[in-house]
Amino acid sequence: MGRVSQAQAQENRQRVVATASRMFREKGTTVSVADLMKAAGLTHGGFYKQFGSKEDLVDEAIAHAFDEQAAHSAVAPDEQAGEREAARRTLIEDYLSVWHRDHPGEGCPVSGFAADLGREPGQAARAQDVYINGVRNRAARLATGDDDGMAQLCTMVGALVLARATRDNPISDELLQAARTALTESGTGQSAPRQRTD
Repeated sequence: MGRVSQAQAQENRQRVVATASRMFREKGTTVSVADLMKAAGLTHGGFYKQFGSKEDLVDEAIAHAFDEQAAHSAVAPDEQAGEREAARRTLIEDYLSVWHRDHPGEGCPVSGFAADLGREPGQAARAQDVYINGVRNRAARLATGDDDGMAQLCTMVGALVLARATRDNPISDELLQAARTALTESGTGQSAPRQRTD
């Protein structure tokens, strides 16, 4: 078999990164190199010609997921307040949808990589830096007035993770709906203070 051209090698590398990004969000970073390469349609032996280690691939896969997300969800700098609020509501509706719950491999890297990065703090410094920037950017897209969007993001990610964990039970849909309602009723994601009854 002949040597692979530089262009083909680069294309193969990009295919592995894209496949890893999807599979890691879907199944976690414990996916084996052999399974990953098989899913990418390449041989296991080719992995180490492209990457120094699996950790290097995890770094690139996380960066790829956030880059891909940013390309699809850029906020125009001249966006008007009404347009920004409509975009925020659309983001919440899409994020807390049944489709997003059921397609983690194509979904948000904030929820998709949270558990893996939480289990291995400090081991993937580059991946964690990319992840932190992604969290800040996603929260900024939710920001309204004095609200920096962090609590809204926490609500969305928490609801999605819980909904995925309970997918085969009616509570899964209830969790998504409860979070959607909490984040869209007041327009800022902040519920009105409750009246004390005692």
